[in-house]
Amino acid sequence: MNHRLTRWLIVVATTLVLSTTGAIAQDRSDWPRSLTIGTASVGGVYFVYGNGLASFIGEALDISASGEITGGPVQNATLVQMGEHDIGLVTMGPMFEAWTGESELAPGIPHTDVRALFPMYETPFHGIALSRSGIESVGDLDGMRVSVGPTGGTAGTYWPRFLETLEVDVRPSFTGASDAASQLKDGLIDAFTFAAGVPIGAFSQLAAETDVRTFGFTPEELETILEEFPEVASYTIPAGTYSGQETDDHTVAMWNFAVAHSDMPESLAYEITRLVMENNDRMVQIHAAARATLPENWDNNSFLPFHPGAVRYFEEQGIEIPEDLQG
Repeated sequence: MNHRLTRWLIVVATTLVLSTTGAIAQDRSDWPRSLTIGTASVGGVYFVYGNGLASFIGEALDISASGEITGGPVQNATLVQMGEHDIGLVTMGPMFEAWTGESELAPGIPHTDVRALFPMYETPFHGIALSRSGIESVGDLDGMRVSVGPTGGTAGTYWPRFLETLEVDVRPSFTGASDAASQLKDGLIDAFTFAAGVPIGAFSQLAAETDVRTFGFTPEELETILEEFPEVASYTIPAGTYSGQETDDHTVAMWNFAVAHSDMPESLAYEITRLVMENNDRMVQIHAAARATLPENWDNNSFLPFHPGAVRYFEEQGIEIPEDLQG
């Protein structure tokens, strides 16, 4: 009797294992063999965050994942819309323009196949210059040679608009963070303005290697920008964020989200969202800006529908996603 019971238990256990394994295999049957994440230029936070995210997904979900260098959020939105990348890192200003068909990269094409996965962090806009330049605020850039970030990125899109609004006339160059840092050190440009989660790696390296000053907006400049650009919010970069930074920098910021195409399998979108939302310690190891990569920050998205897989995860956590934000 005991032998029969033992054999029966073995059969039942084996059946359960096989059926469970089959369910997992079936659940993953529509997953791609690999996925790509659109990041931005080397030296910026997107590059670090996106490549770290790709490694984490690869380890935890056993799927080949890689970060890809791009022009940044404007391009990432279009790459996801066109199915060229599986995940894109975007700021919500350029994403809103893409959603409504007003993207500078693909004008007239509403990017309505893009879906939100999870919140990332805020992107402050700020600048850096050699201390001897005398530059202390955005208004001091008039007539200067200024890197405004790569074309297609948040910085390259918004800094020219900010400068035009403030009637600050610069000689702009559109370069990535790493190249801009080298140009500043070599005296080829007078200032380097950017937009990324803090601390920006290229800024930190400059502050460690040479005598620099970071800067934001004066109170008057800030008031103008906040009035003209409702998609940004006031933000303070605390003193000490960079070596030698003795005072707070007052500026504006915009939220970032990871997005995917609506065709991404629901189970994959669910697992990626769950992985990131439940492992903040690991995300912060990738980059300090990820301390804001938390479920409660989902509501910093007011227009882009969440992927059904992401909706399922958030609702399991007791977060009710409004119907108009369910994709």
